[in-house]
Amino acid sequence: MRKITSVVFIFFFLFSIGFAQSELSVEKIMKDPKWIGNFPSNVRWDEQGKHILFNYNPEGNPSDSLYKIAVGKVGQIEKVTLEEQRSFIPSFANSNLAQTKKVFVRNGEIILYEVSSGKKTSLLNWGDRIGTPRFLANENRISFESSGNLYVLDIQSGKINRVTNINSGNKRISREGFKIDDRETSLRKENLELLQVVKEREEKRESSRAYREATAEAEPFAYYLGEKSASSLQLSPDEKFATFNLITRAENKRTVVPDYTHVSGYTTDINTRSKVGDADTKVELALYDIENEKVTLIDVSKLPGIQDLPDYTKDYPEKTWEAKDRNVTISSPIFSNDGSLAIVNIRSSDNKDRWIAQLDLNTAQLKVLDRQRDEAWVAGPGVGSAYGGGTLGWLPDNKHIYFQSEESGYSHLYLLDVTTGSKKALTSGKYEVFSPFISKDQKSWYLTTSEVHPGERHFYKMPLMGGKMEKLTSMTGNNDVSLSPDEKHIAILYSYSNKPWELFLKPNNAKAESKQLTSGQSEEFKAYNWKDPELVNFTAQDGASVPARLYKPSPEKNNGAAVIFVHGAGYLQNVHKWWSSYFREYMFHNLLTDLGYTVLDIDYRGSAGYGRDWRTGIYRHMGGKDLSDHVDGAKYLAAQHGVDPKRVGLYGGSYGGFITLMALFNESETFKSGAALRSVTDWAHYNHGYTSNILNEPFNDPIAYKRSSPIYFAEGLKGNLLIAHGMIDTNVHFQDVVRLAQRLIELEKDNWEMAVYPVEDHGFVEPSSWTDEYKRILKLFNSTLLD
Repeated sequence: MRKITSVVFIFFFLFSIGFAQSELSVEKIMKDPKWIGNFPSNVRWDEQGKHILFNYNPEGNPSDSLYKIAVGKVGQIEKVTLEEQRSFIPSFANSNLAQTKKVFVRNGEIILYEVSSGKKTSLLNWGDRIGTPRFLANENRISFESSGNLYVLDIQSGKINRVTNINSGNKRISREGFKIDDRETSLRKENLELLQVVKEREEKRESSRAYREATAEAEPFAYYLGEKSASSLQLSPDEKFATFNLITRAENKRTVVPDYTHVSGYTTDINTRSKVGDADTKVELALYDIENEKVTLIDVSKLPGIQDLPDYTKDYPEKTWEAKDRNVTISSPIFSNDGSLAIVNIRSSDNKDRWIAQLDLNTAQLKVLDRQRDEAWVAGPGVGSAYGGGTLGWLPDNKHIYFQSEESGYSHLYLLDVTTGSKKALTSGKYEVFSPFISKDQKSWYLTTSEVHPGERHFYKMPLMGGKMEKLTSMTGNNDVSLSPDEKHIAILYSYSNKPWELFLKPNNAKAESKQLTSGQSEEFKAYNWKDPELVNFTAQDGASVPARLYKPSPEKNNGAAVIFVHGAGYLQNVHKWWSSYFREYMFHNLLTDLGYTVLDIDYRGSAGYGRDWRTGIYRHMGGKDLSDHVDGAKYLAAQHGVDPKRVGLYGGSYGGFITLMALFNESETFKSGAALRSVTDWAHYNHGYTSNILNEPFNDPIAYKRSSPIYFAEGLKGNLLIAHGMIDTNVHFQDVVRLAQRLIELEKDNWEMAVYPVEDHGFVEPSSWTDEYKRILKLFNSTLLD
């Protein structure tokens, strides 16, 4: 890094005596975040809806504890005792249809809980590991899993039946079942002719075996897994079928991260993930016909488009692309309430297709109900992943299914009639839907959307078959709602841009007022006037409107320089009206603004919150439109906010570090300085699940990887670069920046430096590490952007 001029030293001196001095400091904002205050999290209700439960820490303990507020005594916050906590019903408890009873496992026992009375009854003490108890269609019967098989407990009689016979490994075959070769046949014949006792014993053994076979009962049906493993074992509500996933795991080489500061005093190895391009783990679905004692693997070869090649293959005309069935992952079925029907979610391994299909339980055939194809990758709120997790289920009529899809370009809620195939969008528009669920009376939907603004979240109620949505929350920002079990009250975890999360309560009524229940900001935090960043949009070079947060200094402090922050994760939203998960960076931006910098925080292409096309705008070229959005942001600052175009820096971590590197290497005329934190330098070294969606696989699409990886563009570095990385980062490995450092050395670049943090993983923990890192970032900008 070049030396700071005497003019800059004078500027620092003036700062130190109070000229343009900020009330904030790096040491203050990067210390243990408890200094900000104490804020609620993980809000939920007790079973009767009498208390709101939440994690809280008013006593300043090392970690949060569980607290409660009674609905009728909203001024009193009480700590929940350990005895009370032990009595709580676990969140994974299974409910009957009317939601009046629940079953769960605790300490090896199946417990029945009656919601209205709070009564708990021990139904079974099994004495072995037991899991996933579920009410069946006959709610006097409960299925459960133990040792890889399913059992049914009749509550009234107490009788238990084992309904599956699934075994690990392969079926044992008797010696007589083995085929012997000519050599063995010859030896056997010779031995029987020579040794009379051996011959007599063999004749007796053969006679006994023939008698046993003639009189033996038929061997019970058993299914053997062989080299595979089973998961997600479940029984249909009508008890006629069981299903389970068969897993064939691939052997992939994993990388090792050395820990040089291990307590033992020795360098120890941390075994971490493998790299993109992993061999696929094969996931199949097995249907176990209990009455007919047979297991059938579900055939996916007839799925429409199963052999479709992705469009990017056209970029490789010299390669022969084999027409073959793509590998898919098929989820555990979701049964209708009566158990007669089932649907499955199927994802292609390249994640370009998602099929929702009906599984005919009698024929084991699939009937595709909906196919979503995306030449980039299928995702979005509520759409889920290869292993489920999205919005998918049955309406109470056992006729319609519901799901979310980005078919329109935004993730919305749909109904589909399985008898006719007709599909209906329940929501529509340029906004997204989050976490819809059906009301207890099964007449309405509750859902959260961004309809008001991409940077706001509100809670709504809507008729079950669609219609006008009723907005139930009104506070500007993020309203993260937890509905009481009786659906009479709404607990709201709420925050605004410059106000951390607090707990509110209101009746389940659009016109009712919300009452604040917690107030956790410390006096030290409240003493500073935290800025409410302006939400702006600027026009990108391709005409797109790019959202951003803008922090403007007062005219008397404006130094003409700018810093652009690049959020991490790629698919993440940070231009919004609620308290950011990047709270340290938010406070740092306040500090920078106090020092006269203009700060811009962009939701670049690939960010969450703006629909499918924005999400997939980086497909096959990370460092393409996501980078040009930052270049256009710098031009916007120069044109609209008086920023000197020769004094613009940027910084960010993880994906933000990656963009910072691409900016310094490819857009050196725009960005003078940058701090790349825990950054990906070569996408061929990152993980499979994230990277293969965006860039496909390195051996299939090398063009995408080469144009997306900073290490290939390091020769373009002209500005000032700070690289910072934790040495035990198990997400973006320290190896990334070591390889880049060697590349910069070989290129004889001398305008860069590296800070390493020996005890830090991807997300820093120690306040001393945060402080050191951000002091270096501030020093970088002060020493290079203010001359």
